[in-house]
Amino acid sequence: MTKQVLLNFQKYLQKIFPNILGYLINGELIIIVPKNKIKNIIYFLKNNTHTQFKSLSDISGADYPDKKNRFEVIYNLLSITYNSRISIVTYVDELTATDSIVSIYPCANWFEREVWDMFGVFFYNNKDLRRILTDYGFKGHPLRKDFPLVGYVEVRYDELQKRVITEKVSFAQDYREFDLNSNWIN
Repeated sequence: MTKQVLLNFQKYLQKIFPNILGYLINGELIIIVPKNKIKNIIYFLKNNTHTQFKSLSDISGADYPDKKNRFEVIYNLLSITYNSRISIVTYVDELTATDSIVSIYPCANWFEREVWDMFGVFFYNNKDLRRILTDYGFKGHPLRKDFPLVGYVEVRYDELQKRVITEKVSFAQDYREFDLNSNWIN
């Protein structure tokens, strides 16, 4: 789509949904939506004759700990009919949920589970919000900026016990003597 067509489309969306913001960045339209309107807008974008965003490419997240609503949830949609893409962005905090869009795009279940597992963003009405990339006993959400870089526990196989064991993270480093004046090549 040309820049003018995207700008016209942005104005069209803002007439229908006056509480959204739109930006054109690198030839792609990005719409910022309040968290309580996400389901309505995505339903409209999928089913309206002038939009037909029938494909959900992915849902991703980002963490900005300094902001009040620290988590950004990004929905990337594709309209094959109009050969265009759009990104829908909403913001939530640690305690607030956003609506699940599994009833609109069934494939969203996998993406919502991933965002929940990695960031801790809860999707209201998602019936299958289980861990997907981390172990079921895992504590925390590893892509949060306040998550420790080494995690809390480590998993290893113990040859004596013949099983996998979980222990607190330990940093063992042998004492080494570094001679910076020595030649590297012997």
